Amino acid sequence: MLAGELRLGGVDVMVLEQLPQRTGESRGLGFTARTMEVFDQRGILPAFGPVETSTQGHFGGRPVDFGVLEGAHYGVKAVPQSTTESVLEEWALGRGAELLRGHTVRALTDEGDHVVVEVEGPDGPRSLTTRYVVGCDGGRSTVRKAAGFDFPGTSASREMFLADIRGCEITPRPIGETVPLGMVMSAPLGDGVDRIIVCERGAPARRRTGPPPYQEVAAAWQRLTGQDISHGEPVWVSAFGDPARQVSAYRRGRVLLAGDSAHVHLPAGGQGMNVSVQDSVNLGWKLAAVVSGRAPAGLLDTYHEERHPVGRRLLMNTQAQGMLFLSGDEMQPLRDVLSELIRYDEVSRHLAGMVSGLDIRYEVDGGDHPLLGMRMPHQELVRAHGKTSTTELLHPARGVLLDIADDAEVREAATGWSDRVDIVTASLHDAPPQGPLSDARAVLVRPDGYVAWISPGSRAGLTEALDRWFGPAR
Repeated sequence: MLAGELRLGGVDVMVLEQLPQRTGESRGLGFTARTMEVFDQRGILPAFGPVETSTQGHFGGRPVDFGVLEGAHYGVKAVPQSTTESVLEEWALGRGAELLRGHTVRALTDEGDHVVVEVEGPDGPRSLTTRYVVGCDGGRSTVRKAAGFDFPGTSASREMFLADIRGCEITPRPIGETVPLGMVMSAPLGDGVDRIIVCERGAPARRRTGPPPYQEVAAAWQRLTGQDISHGEPVWVSAFGDPARQVSAYRRGRVLLAGDSAHVHLPAGGQGMNVSVQDSVNLGWKLAAVVSGRAPAGLLDTYHEERHPVGRRLLMNTQAQGMLFLSGDEMQPLRDVLSELIRYDEVSRHLAGMVSGLDIRYEVDGGDHPLLGMRMPHQELVRAHGKTSTTELLHPARGVLLDIADDAEVREAATGWSDRVDIVTASLHDAPPQGPLSDARAVLVRPDGYVAWISPGSRAGLTEALDRWFGPAR
């Protein structure tokens, strides 16, 4: 995702991937409402084909109706993570990103004005010199360790299993179903394959160098459910834990971190991949603007300022969910209380916004308009030459100044940034009278889809906002 964003920003990018080919494994199934919006804002969503969404989600195994949020849903269902990986790879390569498979990073040195990366590839070792390095290399990140990032938090306290199995008749079990010895989940994936998750209470955390043997997983499933699945054919098997760690800083000089290299947690609600994608979209346009000289290096500091709180909140909610569905009977009173509270729409809205990523609000200068710092919602628009939408306007990953009131002064004020901000005059099409844009005359949207300025409602001036997020006028 980051490679594609950087290419849209006009800079060269190389992806060093230690795997010689994609594994085909799919720990995640689908993506959240906010990630769906992000893909749509880049024109990627059609590559997934017809997608199915559902408003029915959960928090720690307690059912939550995500439909209480306007236009929200729990996420896109039944899209294997391997499909998401394939779509994003083809998108990034199609925009000129370079992908080197079978290349492992051994060391790196930040020299102040460049970074030297030592790489082991199919043809032996080599050194690469680059302006910036971003570690997107997971919870055991080599980049994070080599660059000296600290990684405070707690290690995994237990081990759990995930497996896709063919050839067994397994009764579907909802997420969060507690049994006397732990928690289990199972669901059919189609084509005769079932997914199971086994969380056996008291199973110690282990640092494995490979996947666990299938018979070990089958034995744990039998202990918890009484069902023998040892005759099944494993499609793939994995073990995971419940660590909760986050780096103190997302940037050290010319080295930055995104995704699981910056934060690890229990995979509750499939949030990990989604937050990682959104890390990348927040960083991509900023890093491209700095590398190309359109914006000062200080813009990169806003990456940590905006995404570190999101990661901290992610750890908080996944730890809370883990306590709910991994603890024993002693947690049942709290589960019952939460189930009662979720019946209130305000509580459901809060939890749905947290898990979906739709409630993220970045700090921007001045103003109290409810849309300021929030994501720009999808809105159909009418221009002189036809229809468009706020989503379509973001396909090039440029800033957008949306002039709703046909105000020549607004357009004139932004002309010094027209090389990096699209100035669009359009009226709202079928907008609800009390909608988020009902009182807006003009809106400045960042390339990542968040509102940086809105009139009326922002005390800061338009030119100040443009300078803040897009660098000095040309």
